[in-house]
Amino acid sequence: MKDYHISKHNSFYTIGLSYQKADAEVRGKFSLDADAMDRILTQAKAQGIDGLLVTSTCNRTELHGFAQHPFQLIKLLCDNASGSVEEFQEVAYVFKNNDAITHLFRVGTGLDSQILGDFEIISQLKQSFARSKKFGIANPFLERLCNSVIQASKRIKNETEISSGATSVAFASVRYIMEHVPDISEKNILLFGTGKIGRNTCENLIKHTKNNQITLINRTKDKAEKIAGKFNLIVKDYGDLQTEIRNTDVLIVATSAQSPTISKELIYTKKPLLILDLSIPKNVANDVSEKENVTLVHLDHLSRITDDTLERRKRFVPKAEAIIEEVKTDFIQWLETRKFAPVIKALKKKLKTMKDEELDYQSKKLSDFNEQHAEVISNRIIQKITKQFANHLKDDKVDADTSLELIQKVFQLEIETP
Repeated sequence: MKDYHISKHNSFYTIGLSYQKADAEVRGKFSLDADAMDRILTQAKAQGIDGLLVTSTCNRTELHGFAQHPFQLIKLLCDNASGSVEEFQEVAYVFKNNDAITHLFRVGTGLDSQILGDFEIISQLKQSFARSKKFGIANPFLERLCNSVIQASKRIKNETEISSGATSVAFASVRYIMEHVPDISEKNILLFGTGKIGRNTCENLIKHTKNNQITLINRTKDKAEKIAGKFNLIVKDYGDLQTEIRNTDVLIVATSAQSPTISKELIYTKKPLLILDLSIPKNVANDVSEKENVTLVHLDHLSRITDDTLERRKRFVPKAEAIIEEVKTDFIQWLETRKFAPVIKALKKKLKTMKDEELDYQSKKLSDFNEQHAEVISNRIIQKITKQFANHLKDDKVDADTSLELIQKVFQLEIETP
């Protein structure tokens, strides 16, 4: 990538792990909260990395950035997560340059999501770029790439039906409840955690179960009250958690803690209790399932549920891939123009110098010389000349490297390094 005058490093890498090879427990070890992502960006900048994007969701954790070697990025991740390099390497993937670009397109457009067509990742990608920009580690390449992925995502949503139908983790959890809990409209449901997945689950619960006995608990009570007010639900204090668990039939855990928020000691129930853990890392301790009458289901199990909606979505994958290829081609063409931008810039500067020298000479030689008119005309000529060279270099049939070398030699150009 050094030839494209975007980064001082030669290569663009994606390093990461996802649901495809890493189970929830392993993904939990490499899950990054906001503070950890901030630390990674700060450390990367101190190390001279000049472009980095960090994404961490319930399905994957990835670093996309420029480096001398991918291990630079792997070490940054492992130093700020609870998993080791050895654990990472067992389930990890590393993509370089064009493969890394293609991977980000597939992730950002929902083709690589745990549930096909789930576009939740695109908002997280926007947040990741905003964070990188805030830390001054988002170069023009990353900005253009992220915008291209967003463009492809919008087109796939608008031009295909790959996201049609109610298929998401939130919907899958509600469908599981409806299939496994008789008379759900009359049961007590407790939702612990009101982040995005919690809110989505709440909406699906109300829409599909017709249940008006849903209670919300959140560490920050006012967040729960905002959602409760919208749907006319009950809100309880965090201190009431144990009591509410005892009274509930279904417990949905959608907190975003880095360690379990529901332990075996919290649960005392004499009736069947279904617990759905929608968190990464797991926020319900594994030994909870040892309790009598308790059924514990995790996010990964829910994500494996397939139905006619998913099968229907698969038919739109080829069209989605064609859209990705089209947008990606535009991005690569832009990238190619970056390759000769410094030469065109240097050529413009050289022609301007020649113009200034000639105008200065003519103004002294000719008594009626109109410098203003000459300036306008010569600037337009320079613009046309440089545009002609640029169009020549963009031509697919042209060997751009040879042409760049010739232009530099003929005009004796001094190229500024980035």
